[in-house]
Amino acid sequence: MKILFASMPADGHFNPLTGVAEHLARAGHDVRWYAGPAYGAKLDRLGMRHFPYRRATEVTGGNIHRLYPERAALKGPKLIAFDLEKYFVTNVDQHFQDIVEIRSEFAFDVFFCDGAMYVEKLIAEVLQIPVLATGISAVLPGDGGPPPFFGLRPARTVIGRTTHAVVRRMLTSTMRPGVTTYNEILAGYGIAPLPPDGFPHLPMASARRLLLDGTPGLEFPGYRSPANAEFVGPLVPARAALGPGPEATLPPQVLEPGAPVVVVSQGTVDNADQDKLLVPTLTALSDQPYVVVATTGGVGTERLRKRFPAPNVVIEDFVNYTDLFPHADVFVTSGGYGSTVAALRHGVRVVGAGKREGKNDINARIGYNKLGIDLRTERPRPARIRAAVHRVLHDPEIDAGVAGISAEFESYHPMVAIESALRDLTPAAGPRDPVRRRDSLPSRAFQAELHDGQR
Repeated sequence: MKILFASMPADGHFNPLTGVAEHLARAGHDVRWYAGPAYGAKLDRLGMRHFPYRRATEVTGGNIHRLYPERAALKGPKLIAFDLEKYFVTNVDQHFQDIVEIRSEFAFDVFFCDGAMYVEKLIAEVLQIPVLATGISAVLPGDGGPPPFFGLRPARTVIGRTTHAVVRRMLTSTMRPGVTTYNEILAGYGIAPLPPDGFPHLPMASARRLLLDGTPGLEFPGYRSPANAEFVGPLVPARAALGPGPEATLPPQVLEPGAPVVVVSQGTVDNADQDKLLVPTLTALSDQPYVVVATTGGVGTERLRKRFPAPNVVIEDFVNYTDLFPHADVFVTSGGYGSTVAALRHGVRVVGAGKREGKNDINARIGYNKLGIDLRTERPRPARIRAAVHRVLHDPEIDAGVAGISAEFESYHPMVAIESALRDLTPAAGPRDPVRRRDSLPSRAFQAELHDGQR
């Protein structure tokens, strides 16, 4: 089977797909990628053929602040609105036109993508090619669950349910500009518009199967996924996509520690201001009886080494967590999904302290399910971090929760589920007519025409 992979240009979206692609390539499928220059280099390391961006602009954690310097000052609803429109939606038409051109060179049978790459709807409905997508449950609506992006927990009272309803209405209003832009793109191809509350879930509904990275134990109790979605277990990145392991750089006290090992990371996107989490954690723990491993994402590594020269502190640009976490006891994190799952897979307790890019939703689930502590801030004081690390190391309820989720992860077989999903697909028939935009009609007028036709 010929499979074209694609993802948004961010590690948390790209990395989980690499293990899937590597597995399917080894199984004999013709696997290729559509990727921008930053991720083309990673694909070269994986030994996978890829098609470069032709019209689309690659926006990554490394260049987003240069392309959009105003983003750094945004937070809350304004940040959500900005990211939806500028990061997730603006490139959809360019992605689609690139992929249409690629199909003339590589007649792929299946489009396999990260669910947040909203071009999937055009692939499914215009090209009529089956789509498999990956995603995480925290951003999808669940029966009775809290709205995403605000770090909310299940409502237990009338006041709580009212709060959730107000936040949902605010979220719909916040996302309206991005939804409008997306609907204008759909209108150009004769596709009916999404309702104002159509994000982030409705574009993913066009996928034949939405494969949820993780297990139900990471969700709030009672969560029920959308009709096309299923949990498949943790999607582990291919080793080559993450770079070399830590053995060449980490000292013996990490690999054979005489004290608990605490890992701290601020991620690869919101890591410019290290006073949010890295500096407070190093301040809190560098004089404590722990081995502390800090990963910087390549930002300010030497500066931090000079500031925290203690022999129990190790500071690196990147570390392969697959190798490191078997030696770790606690993970202090801003709440990145992939790294949090990697920690829990290896039975590592979590201290979460992040609010942007939906990290507060991940941390809320960590705290609620007794997998660690949610500090509910992205700027914790050193004393709070020190107390949280001490608590997770000595709390039997957290020990039991982490052991349980680690065992739950082991009970799933992601590649078996993915192979089953591929077998269930109908071979692609291709578009009935040549692909073209309906630019002869103004977008908003065409949307009105579609609305009239649905009445």
